[in-house]
Amino acid sequence: MARVITFLSDYGHDDDFVGVCHGVMARITPDARVIDLTHGIPRHDVRSGAMVLRRALPYCPPGVHLAVVDPEVGGARRAVALRTGEEDHLLVGPDNGLLSLAAQRLGGAVEAVDIGRSPHRLEPVSATFHGRDLFAPVAAQLAAGAPLAGAGDPIDPAELVHLDMPLAHADGDELVAHAIGFDRFGNVMLDLEHTELTASGLRLGRELLVNGEPVRYATTFTDVPAGELLLYEDAYRTLALAVNRGSAASHLGLERDAEVRIRPA
Repeated sequence: MARVITFLSDYGHDDDFVGVCHGVMARITPDARVIDLTHGIPRHDVRSGAMVLRRALPYCPPGVHLAVVDPEVGGARRAVALRTGEEDHLLVGPDNGLLSLAAQRLGGAVEAVDIGRSPHRLEPVSATFHGRDLFAPVAAQLAAGAPLAGAGDPIDPAELVHLDMPLAHADGDELVAHAIGFDRFGNVMLDLEHTELTASGLRLGRELLVNGEPVRYATTFTDVPAGELLLYEDAYRTLALAVNRGSAASHLGLERDAEVRIRPA
């Protein structure tokens, strides 16, 4: 039986790009189940795509994970497929950092190949649509059972492009985090795990100051009145800021990578 293929991109749904990639994969491995994680990544936003992959893939079955956010398509960047150390996940996409956070979360890349000249590619290969001609057919062949080593030329996993991210740290009695992502509700994802906050002595239900603003460390949005700020653990066990029925990003005036200083009230 063919393996599951997950698919993430910045293609959107206004054009035929997603559907054509589905068609390519269906011709090669019609028995594979393709799960669309999202095609709403902001265009060319490699980091947002990488963060979604990192959050989502631990909830997905082992299989082949196709990701295409590729602003340098047709340029010097490599096209790669890799195997992670945890549960034999295979990732396929451009080597621009898009795959790096998920690979790290899944035990690190333990084997990798450059698929730019893969025998599985469609010919002729378009200079601007590698999703159709390169990534989708390679992902489908891997899902059908083709060996990773036969999909391209071997490369050292240590040479794969890694995405640099800001890191939370302590500064006296403050925790300094960063606004690393936003959702459409205006909730702000922080580069801070639940364990890091509890290790600091800040406990659920306590009043905190975030960039000088009073905030409740709460379980869910309705733990505070409408219009008030809260710090909470989101569905991926990452700490986040929200305003009940409002936008924390707008309320705090935060942009990506902005510092967020947290301390006891």
